[in-house]
Amino acid sequence: MTIEFWSGHRALLASFAIGALAVAGCQSAPPPAQMAKTSLGTAPADLQLLCSNAAQLSTGADASTILPVSSSQIDANNYEVVLGIGAQRYRCFVNSDGIVKSVSPG
Repeated sequence: MTIEFWSGHRALLASFAIGALAVAGCQSAPPPAQMAKTSLGTAPADLQLLCSNAAQLSTGADASTILPVSSSQIDANNYEVVLGIGAQRYRCFVNSDGIVKSVSPG
């Protein structure tokens, strides 16, 4: 009798676990603002590309070696883009009009 009691409870627990997994699988992802590793204040891709081009012109580096590493919005109209050129890092400041203010090591 004891064996039947435990096997019944195991089956019940297993069905609860399967049901919980099924419900969890049906939930939608949270909006980007609520995701842990998402930042809404990044530079748009076209501004990052402008910074990459400016870094190429100022350093003479091969364009294929320049990669945007990170970016952030400084204020309503200005962004900072960190570029990796090999092992070195460069900072680019660009505004929302596409005007690159500066590119410097850092």
